[in-house]
Amino acid sequence: MRKLVVVVALLAIVLVVLDRVAVVGVQREIARQIEAKYDLAEAPSVQVKGVPFLTQAISGRYEEISIGIGKVEREGVQLERIDATLYGVTAPLSDLIQNAATTDIRADRVTGTVVISRQTLSARAPRGIKVEGTGDDELRVSGNVPVLGNQVPITADMKIQVVQGAIRLTPTNVKIAGGIPVPNPERLISFTVPVKNLPLNLRITRVKSTSEGLAVQGTASDVPLR
Repeated sequence: MRKLVVVVALLAIVLVVLDRVAVVGVQREIARQIEAKYDLAEAPSVQVKGVPFLTQAISGRYEEISIGIGKVEREGVQLERIDATLYGVTAPLSDLIQNAATTDIRADRVTGTVVISRQTLSARAPRGIKVEGTGDDELRVSGNVPVLGNQVPITADMKIQVVQGAIRLTPTNVKIAGGIPVPNPERLISFTVPVKNLPLNLRITRVKSTSEGLAVQGTASDVPLR
């Protein structure tokens, strides 16, 4: 009986080791494929959710995988990071081992958040305008705008709108120092940030202001990872 207990214990240890070795290998291969597919500067972090892993590997379907992508530039806009979750990923373990280069890896659905920093937003803003974060879900700008040859200090809260392939920022509650009349001050502060051709085919669904800048939420379906 004692020998049986020892054998079972050793078998359990072997299975745990195999489980962890397999998950590391699959995570590495999925990261490599995503890096190549979406032309990333470096491989993303990949974490397959769910324990034990081997049952998912045998079926070739992973219900949830977390992805972390570092800085990426798209359409001249630097994205600080992308945090995404893949759902219903098909990637047969035998195919990954035997011929990963031709294995069709794809996700049924993807959700993600793209972070755009205040520094990047300021770089896209009109000259002399700086984007500030209040830390309470508000976006504000301040700076100087040219009026009749003079630089006039101005501040404004910004309205965030999702437009085709971009985010449009337009001012509300505009305040001009000294009470100087400025016709249509909105035109001097409004600007657009292109957000398209995102990794994992993400499409914008919502944008919110955060202490970092903007958090752009997106979704995609039937997403190829190779």
